[in-house]
Amino acid sequence: MTIHVVQAGETVASIAEQYQITPELLIEINELPNPDNLVIGQSLAIRIPETVHTVVAGDSLFAIAQQYEVDANKILQNNPRIAATEALNPGDTLVITFADEEPLRSILVTGYAYPFIDRTVLRKTLPFLTYLSIFTYGFTPQGDLVPAEDDELIAIAAEFGVEPIMILAPMDAEGNFNSQLAHEMFQNPEGQSILIENIVTTMRAKGYVGLDIDFEFILPEDKQAFINFISNVNTRLDQEGFLTLVALAPKISGEMTGLLYEAHDYPAIGAVVDLVLLMTYEWGYLYGPPMATSPLNNVRQVLDYGVTVIDRSKILLGVPNYSYDWPLPFVQGETVAEALSNQEAIQRAAQYGVTIQFDETAQAPFYNYTDAQGVEHVVWFDDVRSMNAKFRLIPEYNLTGAGIWQIMNFFPGMTNVIGSLFTVENP
Repeated sequence: MTIHVVQAGETVASIAEQYQITPELLIEINELPNPDNLVIGQSLAIRIPETVHTVVAGDSLFAIAQQYEVDANKILQNNPRIAATEALNPGDTLVITFADEEPLRSILVTGYAYPFIDRTVLRKTLPFLTYLSIFTYGFTPQGDLVPAEDDELIAIAAEFGVEPIMILAPMDAEGNFNSQLAHEMFQNPEGQSILIENIVTTMRAKGYVGLDIDFEFILPEDKQAFINFISNVNTRLDQEGFLTLVALAPKISGEMTGLLYEAHDYPAIGAVVDLVLLMTYEWGYLYGPPMATSPLNNVRQVLDYGVTVIDRSKILLGVPNYSYDWPLPFVQGETVAEALSNQEAIQRAAQYGVTIQFDETAQAPFYNYTDAQGVEHVVWFDDVRSMNAKFRLIPEYNLTGAGIWQIMNFFPGMTNVIGSLFTVENP
């Protein structure tokens, strides 16, 4: 894959001609939201077909994969529209392989989704996943599970050979993390035992293969109780052959203080569980000062610490799939950003005719614009360049893979990187 950054005067047609591909393919690969109005500084994935197949009546995905001796999942990755429509139409042209693309290695990829995810987005994304993590199951201190509407997502994932992971989080009725709820459960041994058995029963019944313990903002005094809970869960899940995964705040040392960090003991938790997700995102966040969501320099600091205290083969790199638009001037405690998909960020740049800039330190794109009311804004987002930089950290640090928060919007800037750099492991 080549990354092309749009220059002044360039069009889809001129870029396609430069790389000797069709404009239609360039648009399709990038799912361009602005094909008639490219933005200076916009990055495009350039992938040149090596082997193509024209669908004829009676073709099936399995038969085509056999014909070319490739994995059917790779054909779905190279042609996401097929996964979306579940149909092969005579005359369709499928990319079987792209030229000069040899995967660096295989990785695990888990994608986080809410039950209300658009099913087309889900189907297009599943070929790039090992696991689908469904957000979220809650609980009471007495051990009752608060279920998620997960049946349909589990069934769709199964169609693609993707296995589901159950998420457990201490959430209140408004969907916020609740430190007190977790505390009360930690202090109730009987309720904790009931909860663990309810988890196992549900996982068996639903076909889950693992549990993701996503406990954020745990009270510092509950640090050891949290570790004990994780250990108790892992012991029980091990008996059933289930995976245990824990999501961890992005720490750069063991001495970090604050509600987000103190109870997340990297070495103690990492020693107990099968996988950890390092949540290397949200430096730029809804209520915070404008900056990249996951600046590469900050991500590296977390990884530099993480790999010294956790087995690298257990670590999933957290990858964000969203962007933010902040009105300016930013006022702490008052300014609230608008959350956008990365594709929407491109559309907005095209709408206002701005130039996209790229921060080399953060390895992230951004731009400024002034809205119709005269208010200045700054947008930080991700593109194929920033995703390429993030995913290349996985082989550099010899991590086991990535966890994508979240997959509610299909993002070609990310999936092109995954498809061109890696083989996604099947469960």
